[in-house]
Amino acid sequence: MPPSSLRGNAIALGLLGVAVLLAFGLGRFPVGPAELARLVWAGLTGQPSGLSPQIEAVIWNIRGPRVVAAVLCGAALAVAGTAFQGLFRNPLVSPDILGASSGAALGAVVGIYFSLGLFAIQLAAFTGGLVAVGAVYAIGSTIRRGDPVLALVLTGVVVGSLLGAGIGLVKYWADPYNQLPAMTFWLLGSLAGTARPDLVPLLGPVLLGTAVLVALRWRMNVMSLPEEEARALGLDTGPLRIAIVAAATLVTAASVAAAGIIGWVGLVVPHLARFLVGPDFGKLLPTAALLGAGYLLIIDTLARTAAPVETPLGILTAVIGTPFFIWLLASARGGWS
Repeated sequence: MPPSSLRGNAIALGLLGVAVLLAFGLGRFPVGPAELARLVWAGLTGQPSGLSPQIEAVIWNIRGPRVVAAVLCGAALAVAGTAFQGLFRNPLVSPDILGASSGAALGAVVGIYFSLGLFAIQLAAFTGGLVAVGAVYAIGSTIRRGDPVLALVLTGVVVGSLLGAGIGLVKYWADPYNQLPAMTFWLLGSLAGTARPDLVPLLGPVLLGTAVLVALRWRMNVMSLPEEEARALGLDTGPLRIAIVAAATLVTAASVAAAGIIGWVGLVVPHLARFLVGPDFGKLLPTAALLGAGYLLIIDTLARTAAPVETPLGILTAVIGTPFFIWLLASARGGWS
């Protein structure tokens, strides 16, 4: 492993480790590293930890599931953003470029409108994201003229705008005292109330989609080239593009279904990972996953500890991501680099 890759992974792993310690330690019930180590050892050996039952309940039943969910969602959004930026050869692309976030949001608000349970709402959001990207790809594939990548992006923008209008319509119909506040809070993004059962529908899609992208990492390097050059190298770009889009959409939809709309993670983190280890997807994807997990975990810790009332994740990621995005626009020199 080249020194730059080793150093980049060490930085990303160190960030994640610090984020985990802060996430478990900060809050209304502070927990130090020594106490956390005693809890982990007690969980592994079955011996009593000697800590109060309140601290054990907070760690295992409240902060533990939330930390795992933040790690999975952050890694998923970062990996999806990395894949989409490489596939579309554009450093300003994010995971919602093909309408996955808008489709998931529409599914969630429809579920809330019909007063469905939490699992049903998450399932509706997950299904909405997949259906939206499927529709975008089906429409974009029918456009035979020009660059197929550009056709997909433009179709995603149009379909995303249509889905946004659908979200606005459902919110207009919703009960302003009960349903509308729930819709608004969900759309802003939050991991509050995450429990162990909520991790099951999140873990499977994230692991599956990430495994597919990691397995295709060397082909993704070729897909970063212009379409004609990739085909000249013997790569069947059509099926490969479908596989990359499907895997990235799967992890994005799962993250949005679990935590709501959390922007900027999939835009900012891939650039930080590329700065640390370079553009090779074999090194870039693992580093982006570690950075995304640590980044969102720190944001979530700030969200629940920085103010008396919990701040939505989407607001904090926008506040931090906007300056970086402005700098990126100012320094960009055209397409993919």
